[in-house]
Amino acid sequence: MGKEKIILTGDRPTGRLHIGHYVGSLKRRVELQNSGLYDKTFIFIADAQALTDNIENPEKVRQNVIEVALDYMAVGLDPMKSTIFIQSQIPELCELTFYYMDLVTVSRLQRNPTVKTEIQMRNFETSIPVGFFTYPISQAADITAFKATTVPVGEDQEPMIEQTREIVRRFNHIYGDTLVEPEILLPDNAACLRLPGKMSKSLGNCIYLSDTADEVEKKVKSMYTDPTHLKVSDPGKLEGNTVFTYLDAFCKPEHFGRYLPDYPNLDELKAHYTRGGLGDMKVKKFLAAIMQEELTPIRERRKEFEKDIPAIYDMLRKGCETARATATATLDEVRKAMKINYFDDVELIAEQAKRFGQE
Repeated sequence: MGKEKIILTGDRPTGRLHIGHYVGSLKRRVELQNSGLYDKTFIFIADAQALTDNIENPEKVRQNVIEVALDYMAVGLDPMKSTIFIQSQIPELCELTFYYMDLVTVSRLQRNPTVKTEIQMRNFETSIPVGFFTYPISQAADITAFKATTVPVGEDQEPMIEQTREIVRRFNHIYGDTLVEPEILLPDNAACLRLPGKMSKSLGNCIYLSDTADEVEKKVKSMYTDPTHLKVSDPGKLEGNTVFTYLDAFCKPEHFGRYLPDYPNLDELKAHYTRGGLGDMKVKKFLAAIMQEELTPIRERRKEFEKDIPAIYDMLRKGCETARATATATLDEVRKAMKINYFDDVELIAEQAKRFGQE
C-alpha cells in the first residue's frame, strides 16, 4: 500500500470570505475534495494564526470563525468528505511548534520572503510579535501534524512550504524517519493567479460570497474601468480594468448566448471595447449577470445553513475531534522519536532500574 494522499489547507478568520478567496482557492478546494484522488482532506480555520496580528481584537476573530464556516459550507465543502476544524482547538499544534523552534534559526526566518512582505504590509518594523515572526514554524506544525502530502496554495506561499520541507528534513535527519514532506499544489488557472489581489478589500469593491443580489449589482456598477474611456466611441484599455479582470476569471462561452448574444466570445467583446464603440455600462451589465449566476446558489445554500447555527458549531466540534485524534497520533510518534515519551517506554524504565542495581 502506497503513502496516503492527504490535503491540508485553510483560511484566517479575519472577515467573511470574498470572491478572491473563491476563485483563488475555495472553488479548487471543492473540486479536490470531490475528485476522489485524496484519502483525506483537512481544512482549518486558522484562528490562532489570525490572533498573531489581531491580539487586541479577539472578538473580531471569534465572530468570523462562524462566517468562514458558513462560507465553506455554502461553496460546497462537505464535512462528510473533508474534516473542517478550528486551529486553536488542537493543542498538539502548539507542542509541535515548540519542538520545531529548535530546528530553525532566527536568520533563516528573517530571510523568508513571505514573512518580510507581511511585516512591511503591517508596518511592524522592529515591533514584530514573536508569534507572527514564527508563523512559518507554526505553519509547519499545521501541515506535518496531519501528515499532509499536498498543500494547495498560491505562489506567494512557496517560501512557507519550503520552510516546512526544511524542518521535516532536519527532524527526520536527527530523529529518524517520522514526518512527511509536503508538496505544493499551485492554482492551475492564470486568471486565478491574478485575481485574489485585484479583488482584495482595499479596492472597496470587494464582493463577498454572502453579499445580497443588490450589493453585488451595486459593486459591479461602481467598478473601476478605464478612466480615459469617457465616451462610448472612445477606445478603451483592458490593462488595469477590473471589469475585464473579473470577466477573465468568470466568463464562459455559454454566457454570451444567455446574456450578450451580440458577441460570440470574450475576444470579440475585448476587441470591440479596445477599438471603441462599446460602453462600460453594457460590459458591467454582462458581468453583473454572470456574477449573479455564480453567486446565487452559494448565497441560497448559505441562507439554509444560517437557519441552524448550533448545527454548524456541532459540525466544527466533530471536525476538531477527528483532527485532534490525528494530531495526537503524530505527536506520539514525534515524542517517541525525540525520546521524550518517558512513561510509555517500558524498556527505558527497566533499563534505568537495572542501572541502579535493581533487578
